[in-house]
Amino acid sequence: MSPQAAGLLQLTALIAALALAYRPLGDHMAKVYSSEKHYVPEKWIYKVIGANPAAEMRWPAYLRGVLAFSAVSVLFLYLLQRIQGSLPGSLGFSSIDPDQAFNTAASFVANTNWQSYSGEQTMGHVVQTGGLAVQNFLSAAVGMAVAVALVRGFARSRTGELGNFWADLVRGTVRILLPISVIGALVLVACGAIQNFSGIHQVGQFMGGTQEWNGGAVASQEAIKELGTNGGGYFNANSAHPFENPNPLSNLFEIFLILLIPFALTRTFGRMVGSLKQGYAILGAMAVIWIGFVALMMWTEFAHRGPAFEIAGGAMEGKETRFGIAGSSIFAVSTTLTSTGAVNSFHSSYTGFGGGITLLGMQLGEIAPGGVGSGLYGMLIMAVIAVFLAGLMVGRTPEYLGKKIGTRQIKLAACYILVTPVLVLGFTAVAMALPTPADSMTNSGAHGFSEILYAYTSGANNNGSAFAGLGADTQWFNTTIGIAMLLGRFVPMVFVLALAGSLAEQKPVPETAGTLRTDKPLYAGLLVGTILIITGLTYFPALALGPLAEGLAS
Repeated sequence: MSPQAAGLLQLTALIAALALAYRPLGDHMAKVYSSEKHYVPEKWIYKVIGANPAAEMRWPAYLRGVLAFSAVSVLFLYLLQRIQGSLPGSLGFSSIDPDQAFNTAASFVANTNWQSYSGEQTMGHVVQTGGLAVQNFLSAAVGMAVAVALVRGFARSRTGELGNFWADLVRGTVRILLPISVIGALVLVACGAIQNFSGIHQVGQFMGGTQEWNGGAVASQEAIKELGTNGGGYFNANSAHPFENPNPLSNLFEIFLILLIPFALTRTFGRMVGSLKQGYAILGAMAVIWIGFVALMMWTEFAHRGPAFEIAGGAMEGKETRFGIAGSSIFAVSTTLTSTGAVNSFHSSYTGFGGGITLLGMQLGEIAPGGVGSGLYGMLIMAVIAVFLAGLMVGRTPEYLGKKIGTRQIKLAACYILVTPVLVLGFTAVAMALPTPADSMTNSGAHGFSEILYAYTSGANNNGSAFAGLGADTQWFNTTIGIAMLLGRFVPMVFVLALAGSLAEQKPVPETAGTLRTDKPLYAGLLVGTILIITGLTYFPALALGPLAEGLAS
């Protein structure tokens, strides 16, 4: 079987698995967030944190819950790293420096999981399992809670209440993320991923020196890392490491975990707003972009010409032979079109156009299907903008799901889509203008510029993957990328929740003959076009200086 045929077979199997899980998981999540029943363990949690799960919240109160919880999480994770040297199970590692501790705390709480350190040489078992793995659950649950709040804004009328943040947070963790993660960890262990609390031990000689490995609760962290679209690796090589991702089967399963909840949330959305067709329209837009990006990535990585590429069957530099070009390409597209950030290959070693595809995937806003929760609310923001543009073209007041999209709504949506480009392009420009940050680039020219652009794109979009080649463990990058991650995560949430509140207060508008049908393929096509045009107008000049220039020169 040719590598191309094997890649097509993997893609077909992945789509089939996602299709089988779509309906039951989507319906289950809709029931979770609509239920009034509280399980006993959940009641214990509410009692400990002093929350009343039955109390409805308006959007300012919901936002305060999100920000307060996240601020406490950043502080806790920062302090845990700062005292690591005094903790049991630290494997002899010292406490983390202040700038690195801030960057890591911001990264994992913001669901970014950007890592400018080598995990196996920096973090002990307590920080890995009690700090980083815990935030993998909680940051994902926060994103899902905000998405559900926006869906309630569309579904409810004549009220500003969006539910209860604490109930949504706990239910998302206990009833969705935790059970699937347990099953996922068992599957990964069966595939060969390790799960232990082993210390550091020597495994032999390597290039004249002693090679050392340490164990860890890798399979359990790997499962929630992918399921929660987090991406932080236990080891520096991330999902290219055989302890995290042993073989092609585990690789395909990890991609499945990455895409599982973001795609299924579209059915949850359809259930909660009372129209499954609306969910299918959003799903269709997401799927078209994802499949298109996968096809384009495979083409550019398989078709690259030259004697070395022809012998290897394509652009194999930086890719694991056990995954090949197809398995690496599907993983790269899936991780950058979501806010996962896990990598099973070096994106810096992709062809010029291939590296540009990974960049563009993040710059779309990671909405196809996007991160857990963040992908859905990001796509719904774009849906609002698409409806507004359609209304301008036909001279009619835009409506979406029976809600008028007026001045307030479109201003909030516009502010949402402006936040990330300002952070990405602003920090990139400053870093390139100053003399010191450029010293961290391994490469010069267009590829070196891509390293900087990728770092801030990854941070501000809460992706966390690295282009490789950039020495990011400096005070400048740890601080500025940390700031970009926090602002890129929580400032857009302000506009999402404000939009949800304004929509929930509205009286539904009855459908007429002139109402744009947003559950039809025509609208899904308009939505895809809106996403590509807005992203192209925003980022094309920067892409032309980096990956496009490199690709045309090769």
